Amino acid sequence: MTSSFLDRNRLWSRLNDAVAAHRDPLPTPLVVVDLAAFDANADDLVRRAGGKPVRVASKSLRVPALLERALAHDGFRGVLAYTLREALWLHEHDLSDDIVVAYPTVDRGALARLVGSPSAAAHVTLMIDDVAHLDVVDSVRASLAVPVRVAVDIDAGLRVGGRHVGPKRSPLHDADAVVGLARAVAARSGFRLVGAMTYEGQVAGVPDEVPGRRARSLVVRRMKSLSLDQLRTRRAEVARALAEVAELEFWNAGGSGSLEASAADPVVTELAAGSGLLVPALFDHYQSFVPRPAAFFALPVVRRPGPGVVTVHGGGLVASGPAGDDRLPVPWAPPGLHLTALEGAGEVQTPLAGNAASQLAIGDLVWFRHAKSGELFEHTTTVQLLDGQAFVDAVPTYRGHGLAF
Repeated sequence: MTSSFLDRNRLWSRLNDAVAAHRDPLPTPLVVVDLAAFDANADDLVRRAGGKPVRVASKSLRVPALLERALAHDGFRGVLAYTLREALWLHEHDLSDDIVVAYPTVDRGALARLVGSPSAAAHVTLMIDDVAHLDVVDSVRASLAVPVRVAVDIDAGLRVGGRHVGPKRSPLHDADAVVGLARAVAARSGFRLVGAMTYEGQVAGVPDEVPGRRARSLVVRRMKSLSLDQLRTRRAEVARALAEVAELEFWNAGGSGSLEASAADPVVTELAAGSGLLVPALFDHYQSFVPRPAAFFALPVVRRPGPGVVTVHGGGLVASGPAGDDRLPVPWAPPGLHLTALEGAGEVQTPLAGNAASQLAIGDLVWFRHAKSGELFEHTTTVQLLDGQAFVDAVPTYRGHGLAF
């Protein structure tokens, strides 16, 4: 358990006090970010990065004000965006002058805007892992007057026994394949290779100290160790080969669950992190850091169907990824509630069972944690910012800005 029952009861009181003191009724799902926890998490990420800058992963926030807050912390620099349209919006609104799009894009409309704006093209870097990505860019421009910055995405998965363990991302694994694409970029007018990325998702995104799963956690930690050893060797080989083709500005790696290990690699010049700022439920059980949950959402009790059970309105905020219990929202405050096996988290109602149900009346709020970080903010237009026992601001999410990336 990441927090004691006492801590969660105190949180419940703080959140409910803030709601009660608010001048107007607040709609649900009511989404809140605890600024003290957010700032403490930001400082901890910087500490774990060991002096290397942290590029904030916007996919895990999706709230411009929180992106700005993270970037205001010493040790954070630049944004790792998840779509080109998002990157262009961030540039146009002066949220950052250093934006890397983490995933390849074939969005011709957004690419046309990029090549039509010398300013955007100078501050936004595209991710590629195939010559076809260059072809798409060239298909939308009439001239090569505006050079496009690109970074190469290199597979960071573990290969053992003929199997690949890790995210299915780039097809580029060994130095020859990476250099082949780098040479294609160098030989092509209108492009400049400025960076590289190796995202070791099988290290950064997999819990390795799960209660009740000691054997599995030991296997996961062994897998992570093997993966890091193999990647450190291969990353050095690729870096040496790439140095003969281009002088890179950055080499991005890591994630909230692997900052120390990624920072220890001398090839890596910067880290990426986002989920570690809010610490959703999927990040509860890591050896590398102590979680401080910072994001919560509230749903009202609307029924009391029987002893030991209450039903809240809504609740089906299920996270992406492989279907399983770990993708469901977690009833958090008051402690002592759990989802039911029959209904789980429902779109229009969610029954909750447990000892705490007896103390809840119709109209009371139950506070949940989402399983994944930024996805929570797709379900609301506004986030309340909590400072102590009061909401001090209400800020729009991307949805609140009328944006859907």
